[in-house]
Formats: sequence, C-alpha cells, structure tokens
Amino acid sequence: MKTKLLIPVLTCATALLSGCYTTDERIVNTRQPGPAVGMAVGTAAGAVVGNVAGAVVGAGEGAVNAAKVPFNTDRRIIRRWTTETTPDGRTIQVAQEVEVDAQGRVIGENKPSN
Repeated sequence: MKTKLLIPVLTCATALLSGCYTTDERIVNTRQPGPAVGMAVGTAAGAVVGNVAGAVVGAGEGAVNAAKVPFNTDRRIIRRWTTETTPDGRTIQVAQEVEVDAQGRVIGENKPSN
C-alpha cells in the first residue's frame, strides 16, 4: 500500500520541481512576441531575485562577522631583535618577546620566566 502511494507522490514531486525551462526551440517559437516577452521577463525577474537574495545573504554574513569581532581573543607572541653592546665591547642581538593581538597591535611585553 505504501509503495503504491509513494510512486505517484514522487512522480508529482519530480514534475513540480523539475521546472518548464528549455532551450529547445521546437517546443516554443521564441520569435513570437509572447514567448520572447516571457523569456525577457523571466530573465529580468531571475536576475533581480538573485541579486536581492545575494544582498540579503551578504548583509547577514557581514553582521555576523561584525558581531564576532569583540569576542576575538587571538593573541600571538612575536620576537623583536635588538642590538645591544655588552660591557666588554661585544655587539649581540637580544630577543624581546612581545604579545600582540590579531591585528598586530602590541598588548604587552612578556617577562622572561627565570
């Protein structure tokens, strides 16, 4: 019983969801005014609806990304090398570790843990 009901439902769903667009000119003569106007209106409506949907999705994603920024706590440790001269006259390079945020702004210097 369920199989007998399932086959017509799937057939109708396929027919409804498959659409009626075709590029085959044997079905509709596109040189006539009716089909030509229909194609133009359909193309314009599709372009407008597609652009509106894209704008809505873009605005939504932008709002989500903007809302996430205050909660971004990514921090990195970078090294800055400075040249120093020792009391006996040698020149050495000393590493200074600096903590920065996601944009590279300095948060603070790390103290060596000795």
